[in-house]
Amino acid sequence: MQFFVVQLVVEAGWRTPFSWAKNNISDLGNVGCRIWDDSRPRYVCSPLHGAMNASFAVHGVLLLAGILLAGACWGRGGISVGSRILLAVSAGGWVLVGLVPADVDENLHVGGALLIMGLGNLGLLLTGFSSRDSLFGRLRSITLSMAVAAVLATWMFFGQHDPGIGMGGLERIAACALDAWSLVMALAILRSRRSDNEGEVASLRSDRARRVG
Repeated sequence: MQFFVVQLVVEAGWRTPFSWAKNNISDLGNVGCRIWDDSRPRYVCSPLHGAMNASFAVHGVLLLAGILLAGACWGRGGISVGSRILLAVSAGGWVLVGLVPADVDENLHVGGALLIMGLGNLGLLLTGFSSRDSLFGRLRSITLSMAVAAVLATWMFFGQHDPGIGMGGLERIAACALDAWSLVMALAILRSRRSDNEGEVASLRSDRARRVG
C-alpha cells in the first residue's frame, strides 16, 4: 500500500502534468530534469524522486517478507519452490530499480524491470499451478487470470504495442499485477485464519458442553 500512496504523493510534486497512461512509474524516480526516452520523448522532472526510489526498495523488501512468511500457502513440491524463487528474484528487482534510477544507469534499471515484469510474472503464472491442497492452489482461477493479464501486458509493453491505454498503463498492469494478487491473497489468508479460529472456538464450546452434560 505504501508503494501506491508514495506514487500519488510524488506525482503531486510534479510541476508538469503526470499521466498514468503516458508516463512510466520509473519517471517518478528519475533524479534529473530533462527530455527523457528516445522511443517516447517526454519531459521528466520529479522533485520528490528520493521518496519514490526509497519506496521502490522498501516495496521489494516487503514483497520478499510476504513471500517468505506465506510459504505454507504454496503447498509442497517443485512448483511451490520454483514459483517462490522467481517471485523472490522479482522482489530483488524492485530493490534494484530503487537503488539505480533509470537516468543514472538505464541498463541496470531495465534489468531490474525485467526481473519484475519478466521473472516475477512467470513466477505468478507458476503459482497458479500450486497444488490444490494449498490455499493458493484453491484460488487458482484468480491467480491464473491475473498472471495471464500480467504476462500479456509485459509482452505488449516491451514490444511497444499500445492497445489504447498508453504504455504507462500497460507498464502498470505488467508491474503491479503481483501487488494486486498479493493484496487478494493477504485477505484470503486472513479470512482462512479467522475461519480456523472460529472453528477452534466452536470445538472448545462443544467439548465444554459435552463435559457439562
